[in-house]
Amino acid sequence: MADALYLSLWYPNLRLMTLPDKLAAVLGSFAAHGGEAKVYAVTVWPVSWQESPVFQRVYGRAADGGAEIRDAVQEGLELMHDDYAYEFQIGWSLWEPEVATELDPKWARVPRLVRVTAFGPLFDEATYEQEGHIRIDFGPDTPFLEEDAALNEEAARHMAQNIRQLVDLTAAMEKESGATARLLWSELGESLATRLAARLGQGN
Repeated sequence: MADALYLSLWYPNLRLMTLPDKLAAVLGSFAAHGGEAKVYAVTVWPVSWQESPVFQRVYGRAADGGAEIRDAVQEGLELMHDDYAYEFQIGWSLWEPEVATELDPKWARVPRLVRVTAFGPLFDEATYEQEGHIRIDFGPDTPFLEEDAALNEEAARHMAQNIRQLVDLTAAMEKESGATARLLWSELGESLATRLAARLGQGN
């Protein structure tokens, strides 16, 4: 069963005024690791997830629009408050099997939207303590496990490429943004490494 995959990043003694630079560094890491160089959308949430956004703008996908990262961050964080959360959407492509009638599906790089959210220290009862000053929501972990696909040599190769891309991206985010702690975690609580080991064991 697919699980939601997240990365949390923490920074020592983070001051709110430094948050734009951290966000820009995290978002800027995507372009070098299979992602896009522009932001698709930004949404600003006040106080908690139960509230309606105070700001939202959709720029469009990079192919036909998108906003430069610095411009999107500046616009999104114009309303900077301790109890706000700032969510940015950006494109990232991974190998996935295309739907096909034949037994061996063709693989292609498929774009997905990733959500990068920065939390003010007072947002939703200090959410950042558990989920990071910046949280990256990668969406379903399907491309890293492909549990519905036959585990042949081609599938294993593309899964390995996706995982390498994930590892490189998370390392770049940590380094470029100056994070002192990071955690890759899932919504259901089981680590990706554990699930991957079980998945590869099916091929033995």
